[in-house]
Amino acid sequence: MPPSTPKITSLTDLPSSSANWIKLQRATYTDAHGTPRVWELASRKTTPKSGVDAVAMGNIIYHPSKPPSTILVLQFRPPVQAMTVEWPAGLIDADESAEHAAVRELYEETGYRGTVVSTSPAVAADPGMTSANMKLCMMEVHLREDEPEPEQHLDDGEDIQRVTVPLAELYERLQEFAREGYVVAAKLYHWAAGVQYAIDHPELFKKLEKPGAGA
Repeated sequence: MPPSTPKITSLTDLPSSSANWIKLQRATYTDAHGTPRVWELASRKTTPKSGVDAVAMGNIIYHPSKPPSTILVLQFRPPVQAMTVEWPAGLIDADESAEHAAVRELYEETGYRGTVVSTSPAVAADPGMTSANMKLCMMEVHLREDEPEPEQHLDDGEDIQRVTVPLAELYERLQEFAREGYVVAAKLYHWAAGVQYAIDHPELFKKLEKPGAGA
């Protein structure tokens, strides 16, 4: 029989003192007009020395006879009580760089060995609710013509499915996933929407070219 669909069986309030990964805090601050304010937020307990919690791997897959594509991962996420569509991502270990974590996590979640070509600064994951942050590493994976799909190297308890989507179809595929009930990760959707906008409005980006570009 096929495995059952994951589902939440109970939800209970959890004191910060009993939590392993996160804590709730109350911030008191003075706004720009001198008015005292209060804000509730969630913080990670596992932030490494670098001050950066996590890394996401935007990835471009190059194949000799196929169009450029990207690997997405599908997994059940208890906070949203749904299957999600995301780029591979993971927490950065203590004394580990974002780039090293990106190579490691891409290999673990997809089986592919990739090369980091750029790294973003630390960016906020959800600044209105949490102090959690992350870096985005863009990675390239170059495949041979006859290269088979590699095995994943998942941790115990992880259940992650891989989906390869041509970049030209990414935005529409994410729309389809949403219609099917999946929750699409914001960082992935925003990137795909930007790519789609560039495809739909090439004249705008032509006007934005730097002087001398292509000369």
